[in-house]
Amino acid sequence: GEYVKPFTPEKAKEIIMSLQQPAVFCNMVFDWPAQHWTAEHLSKVLNGKQIRFRMGMKSTDTVPQFETSCSYVEATLEEFLTWNCDHSSTSGPFIDYDYSKFWAYADYKYVVSLFEDKTDIFQDVIWSDFGFRGRNGRESTLWIGSLGAHTPCHLDSYGCNLVFQVQGRKRWHLFPPEDTPFLYPTRIPYEESSVFSKVNVVNPDVKRFPRFQEARRHVVTLSPGQVLFVPRHWWHYVESVDPVTVSINSWIELEEDHQARVEEAIARMLVCALKTAEDPHSTRAWLNPTEVEETSHEVNCRYLNRAVSAFFDHYRTSKTEIQALRTNGEHMKKEEFNMHNNLMEVEQTDSQNLTSGTVGEQAACPFGPDLVPVLPSSEDPPSETGGMFKNDGKDFVGKAGEHFDKLHCTKKQRMMSGRENEIVEQVASNSTMAPSQTFISTDDLLDCLVNPQVTKIVAQLLIQGRSL
Repeated sequence: GEYVKPFTPEKAKEIIMSLQQPAVFCNMVFDWPAQHWTAEHLSKVLNGKQIRFRMGMKSTDTVPQFETSCSYVEATLEEFLTWNCDHSSTSGPFIDYDYSKFWAYADYKYVVSLFEDKTDIFQDVIWSDFGFRGRNGRESTLWIGSLGAHTPCHLDSYGCNLVFQVQGRKRWHLFPPEDTPFLYPTRIPYEESSVFSKVNVVNPDVKRFPRFQEARRHVVTLSPGQVLFVPRHWWHYVESVDPVTVSINSWIELEEDHQARVEEAIARMLVCALKTAEDPHSTRAWLNPTEVEETSHEVNCRYLNRAVSAFFDHYRTSKTEIQALRTNGEHMKKEEFNMHNNLMEVEQTDSQNLTSGTVGEQAACPFGPDLVPVLPSSEDPPSETGGMFKNDGKDFVGKAGEHFDKLHCTKKQRMMSGRENEIVEQVASNSTMAPSQTFISTDDLLDCLVNPQVTKIVAQLLIQGRSL
C-alpha cells in the first residue's frame, strides 16, 4: 500500500514548536517534487540564468572567511557544473579560480526571485507537510555549493529553521544559545538578522578565544532526503562535504521575533552610526554584501520606530501582554542579568537520567528512527582538509541514531548562577586584547554595545518605556 509519513502535519508542527534541540526528520519528503532539484536539473530549468557565486579559499586559517573577504562571480549553473566536474576552467567566469584552492557557493538565493517567471515550481516544496499551511517554495531559499563551500558560524536572530537536503551531504556544527559567550559574538560584518562568531569553529584559535573550549558542539551530517530542524538562536557552521550540494530551507516565524526586530533595529543603528563615523567612505569593509539598504542615521531611526510600533501593533489586542511588560520591569534587571550567565555543566547524573524517565515521559517522546536528535559531539572538530574532504559518511546524525531509543524528551533543567556581574564577564570575554594593550577600537566597543545580551535588555527598556 501507499507509504504513510511518520508524522502528521499537526504532529510535526507540534514537535517543531516545542523541541529545544536540533533533530533530523526522516521519511517526510519522499514524495516532494523538489527531491529532484539537483544542480543538473536546476541548470536546465533556469536555462542560462546568471547566478551570483561566492568564492572562498579551501584553507585551514583560524580566521573565519566572512563574506566581506570573499570574491564573487556571476555565472550560470551550467558553467558552475563544468568548472566543478572538470576541476579547471580554460574560459568563462571561473577561469581565475583554481578548483584545488577555491570553492563556490550560490548561497541565500530566494526561490521566488530565482524562478520569478516559473511560479509553478513553488509547489515542488511542500512545507505544509510539517504543519505550515500554504508554505511552499515561495517562502524558501536555495543553496548550491561545491566541496568545501561553507557559511561561517552564526546565529539567526529571527525564527527557527527547517533545512531540506536535496543533493550531496552537508555537515552542520551546532552550538546551543546558552553557549553564546563562548562563541565570541560580533556584528562585524553587519548583516541584519545574523550574529557572527569570531571563532573559526573547525579550526579554532584557542589561545585567542580560550572560552570556546567550553562550548558544546553538536555535529550532524545531513544526507539527501532528510530535513534538519534548527531551533531558535542555535549557532551553526555549515559545510559541503560532497562535490555538489543542494539545500532548500525555510525560516519559520516565531512569537519572539516581534521583540527580536526591535533588538535588530538597535544593533543596526549603533553599528551604522559608529562605523560610518569612523570612516564614511568604506562601508563595504564592514557591511555584508547581502545588505543593500541605505544606512543613514535618519533611515535607521525610522527603522527602529517602525519596529517598536510593529511590536505594539501586534500586542494591541492583548492588554495582558503589555501589562506583563510593565509588571516584569521591576524583575527585569535580575532576570536579564542572569539569563545568559554561565550555566553550570550538567552533572554526570543527567546522562543517567536520560534513560531513567518515567513510562509516561518516554511514551510522549517523539524521538525514534524518523526523528533523530543531534547529540553533543565528543570528538574534535574535523579539519577542512581532514574531516571535511575525507568524510566517509558514517557519522549520520552524530552517532545519535544508535541512541535514540534511550532518550526521553523532558527538558533538562540547568542551574543558573545568581551573580549579576557575570554578564560583564561574558561581554568582556569578547575582548581579544592582551592585558598590556590599552587601545580600544570601534569594533571592540561595538562587540560590547551590540552584544545580543545587551540589545535584548535595551529593547525591553524601550518597549517598557513606551508602554507605561
